[in-house]
Amino acid sequence: MASNDPDHKEEEETTAAEEEDTGAQVAPIIKLEEVAVSTGEEDEDAILDLKAKLYRFDKDGNQWKERGAGSVRFLKHKKTEKVRLVMRQSKTLKICANHLVIPTMSVQEHAGNDKSCVWHAADFADGELKDELFCIRFASVENCKKFMETFQEVAESQKGKEENKDATNAAGLLEKLSVEDKKDEEKKEEEKVEVKEVKEDAAEKVDEVKPADSEKKE
Repeated sequence: MASNDPDHKEEEETTAAEEEDTGAQVAPIIKLEEVAVSTGEEDEDAILDLKAKLYRFDKDGNQWKERGAGSVRFLKHKKTEKVRLVMRQSKTLKICANHLVIPTMSVQEHAGNDKSCVWHAADFADGELKDELFCIRFASVENCKKFMETFQEVAESQKGKEENKDATNAAGLLEKLSVEDKKDEEKKEEEKVEVKEVKEDAAEKVDEVKPADSEKKE
């Protein structure tokens, strides 16, 4: 039964008009251009990529504080072959851990929990180096073992590079010292020559003065 209420009838017509698809295409008012975002990881290859939750130890509060949940990776630089550990939060992609893995580092199981492990690092996640004690927890024992094994392998692989670097630095330092010693010797030789020349000049002047004195006496 149709309604005689004019207001109701007008309302039905308006609704029908709104639902009707005209097929018209509306162009966007503002065109957004795609912007390339640099992550700083373009020259690195991921060795390992696992989901985990990270904690850091708060010395002032004497307790563990959650740092973030997301993806933890070991990234190896294509040229230098240095490896760093980087972890970003899942949703915001904010960095919650960022440090080099060096030979002196070690990782160990945390308090008998086979899904968690701990390690010390000089971390740069906040834009400045901070000595941090990290604890990371995985969803499975297998992932935790894989992380610890990779961590130790990376630390071991960096030993030769650090030693070579130290040897190169030592060689450079010795070469610099040798050059400086040689320069000092050359400088001393030059000073000796200058002193000798001064003495010779002085002797010549004395010889010139002696005949003059003898002439005055005559």
